[in-house]
This record gives sequence, structure tokens and C-alpha cells, in this order.
Amino acid sequence: MIILFDLDGTVIDSTEAIVESFYFACDKYGFNRPAYEEITALIGFPLDVMFREVGVEEEKVWDFVSAYKEHYRIISKEKTFLLPGAKEAIIMASEFARLGVVTTKTARYSQELLEHFGIMHYFETLIGREDVTHPKPHKEPIEKALLNMGISKKKDVYIIGDTVLDLEAAKNANILAIGVLSGYGKEEELKQYGFLVAKNVYEAVEVLKKRKNNTYELNC
Repeated sequence: MIILFDLDGTVIDSTEAIVESFYFACDKYGFNRPAYEEITALIGFPLDVMFREVGVEEEKVWDFVSAYKEHYRIISKEKTFLLPGAKEAIIMASEFARLGVVTTKTARYSQELLEHFGIMHYFETLIGREDVTHPKPHKEPIEKALLNMGISKKKDVYIIGDTVLDLEAAKNANILAIGVLSGYGKEEELKQYGFLVAKNVYEAVEVLKKRKNNTYELNC
């Protein structure tokens, strides 16, 4: 079994670091701060998409992204936290599956965070924004992760994620998924894809463990 994990809202809570860095970029360039809810609704999308969506002009988008990263790299470890049960879920998953990470965060910062939390060694591969041309919901990040893991057949391959981007990417890559309600996606949005929706990543991994042991039928 292969399990690919999203990060923000699935394994980690970096809301405070993301919003603070977003506001840092806005302040640096004299751009009116969007509402907190407007930013959190966009978490999961690449940074350039987020800044475009709040109205930053195209020619300035990458300046904002650079300013965001300038601040994020300083505060990310201090203001990012593992979600409850996430470390335990990853350890449990490593006992019966091969693991990878597929995120729209920068891979460098993602790896540093996972090393900081002492869990990077459980993952065989980590695909971040700079590793692909087309981020989620495109299938490219999933397919690149599987390529890195030497996987050619997509039997028993799952992604666990908290937004429609993760579940749509699963559909596009022709793999299975479990949505989780610990992050930024709404239950009604996640359920429209026909995949199971769990409360959190620990519950999702428990379901997959039972499926691995042939004691649970996952209807998706």
C-alpha cells in the first residue's frame, strides 16, 4: 500500500505562519490586507495563485511571493504545529505502507518542518511546489511522487488530504483518497468526490490499516 499525505490541514497547522507571512508581504508593498478568512479559504493553493486571488497585479505577484517566503522561513518552525494525532498516524502508517508527501508548499520548507518534528524519515519522497510544473489539483505531483518511489501500478495507492485540491488530484491521477475535516475543506465539498471523509488523519490511517488487514471495505 502507498499513502501520500498532504501537509497543511492534514498533518500540520501552519495557519498562523501563513497568514502572518501573507500580511508581511502585503505590508511590504503597501497592499491592503485581505480578511483573515479570505486568506485561509485559499490555503492549499500555490502562493502565486493566492496572491492573484486577493487582487495582486500579475506583474507584482512573484515579488509578493518572495516577500512571503522571506518572512515564512524565519517564523515557520515557531508558528507551525503538528495536528493532534498526526505523528502517531504517520508512525502507524509506516508499519503497513510506504509513505510520501505531496504538497503545494515549498519542498525545502516542508522538509525542514518535517525534520523539525522528527518525522521526515518516515517518507520516501516529498513533492513540493517547485518540483512540478502543474500543482494539485493536476495529477503531476502525485505521479511524480509515485515515479520517485518506483511505483508503476496504481493499485492500493491513496492520498489523504483536507481540500478539494487533494481529492480532485486523486481523481485526475486515478488513485483513491480519503478527505479529512481537520483542515480547510468543508465536509460537503469533500464528499462530492465520492471518497470517504474522516475526522482527521489518524482516523483516516486507521481505516487504511483495517483495509490492509481486510477488515474494512472502503467504498470509494
